[in-house]
Amino acid sequence: MFGPKTQALQKRAQKVLPLGVNSNFRYWGEGITPYVDKAKGAHLWDVDGKKYIDYRMAFGPIILGHAFEEVDQKVRDELQNGTLYAMTGELEIQVAEMIVEMCPGVEMVRFACSGTEATMHAIRVARAYTGRDLILKFEGNYHGFQDHTLWSTYSPPEAYGNRRSPIPVPSSSGIPKGMSEFIMTLPFNDFEGFERVMRSYGDQIAAVITEPCQGNCAAINPQEGFLELIRKKTEEHGAVFILDEVKTGFRIANGGAQEYYGIKPDLATYAKALGNGYPVAAFGGKKEIMSIIGHGVAQGGTYTNNKPGMAAAYATLSLLKSKPILKSIEKRGQRLMDGLKEIFEENDIPVVLTGYPAMFSFSLGIESLTCQREWVASDQDLYVRLAEKAIQRGVMPDYDAREPWFMCYQHSDADVDETLGVYAEVVKEAKK
Repeated sequence: MFGPKTQALQKRAQKVLPLGVNSNFRYWGEGITPYVDKAKGAHLWDVDGKKYIDYRMAFGPIILGHAFEEVDQKVRDELQNGTLYAMTGELEIQVAEMIVEMCPGVEMVRFACSGTEATMHAIRVARAYTGRDLILKFEGNYHGFQDHTLWSTYSPPEAYGNRRSPIPVPSSSGIPKGMSEFIMTLPFNDFEGFERVMRSYGDQIAAVITEPCQGNCAAINPQEGFLELIRKKTEEHGAVFILDEVKTGFRIANGGAQEYYGIKPDLATYAKALGNGYPVAAFGGKKEIMSIIGHGVAQGGTYTNNKPGMAAAYATLSLLKSKPILKSIEKRGQRLMDGLKEIFEENDIPVVLTGYPAMFSFSLGIESLTCQREWVASDQDLYVRLAEKAIQRGVMPDYDAREPWFMCYQHSDADVDETLGVYAEVVKEAKK
């Protein structure tokens, strides 16, 4: 699938990096793991010089396009005055003001460097605010690599037990067994199960944390009323509702899922599209809750106001506010979704498209999809075979069927046309 330089670089990398990569998600397998040389706009080039239309977009951060000049120039300008201070500057205040302006449920903000940090801090604040320990999360939702929520995320769902009484399953060795005392899990979109758990344990739950859609499991959408039910029941029981917008924030709408669904959580987390690929994250929410930080509640980090991240966030949010960027992405993303759906239907392959035009997935061989337990019945082998053939032809989706396709502002109509042409070919080939 990739050329000799890629193969050689993997062997070299494996001598000094576990699996030869710096994130498990970047490892596709022996001899089939890509190594990139450069990226610009909606395209990237591997170390063998082959060009691809990129639908991974660095797992979602690239909302404008790779090496977007207006963002990079703002970073360069700010770096002339230093990279990092042990003090606060006006730039980070300006970025916080924009987040508060754009996101309906956010009144105060603190910054971090990654989505993992943002969710970790939000959970601590929720526990401190409520004086409770229990966290409720949904199977298949990913909230970063911290131990508090890396449960029932990537494990085989058959290990989860009965949906009426799910078993929280750690998604990695090395997570202390005692952490299971502080986590409860449920299938996503389980209305009845969620109401039952809140009746029984609601007054012990510090926070209910959820993604708006299952960003690491085929972008499965919330069913109508599910997020609203979480909002209602957390209010009734005094639990904190944390909406993890690390993937949806500044991508599916300028105000993220809060704007899209018209819902206000107590706390929300951000990263990815916030800085168009630079290291920046944030969490924020109600002033009443956020104001406890610094009053017996610890949150900090040496790099939380790093200039590259702050400058990139400032430039990215300014562009989103001033131009119809997300509307342009939505238009092309919808055309791509519609075209792919038509290709699969023409070839009599059942398909369910989920997510949003800027961030979508398709699951093959099934008719409906509401949670991770249902997703495992999809034809993942067919998905991978199609992805391999598409990559050989210069179209780069993720190798993992759980990871959505991401669009950016610089994906063109020609890119969409080429992608649909490639998939029309590879679907026919795969059926032979």
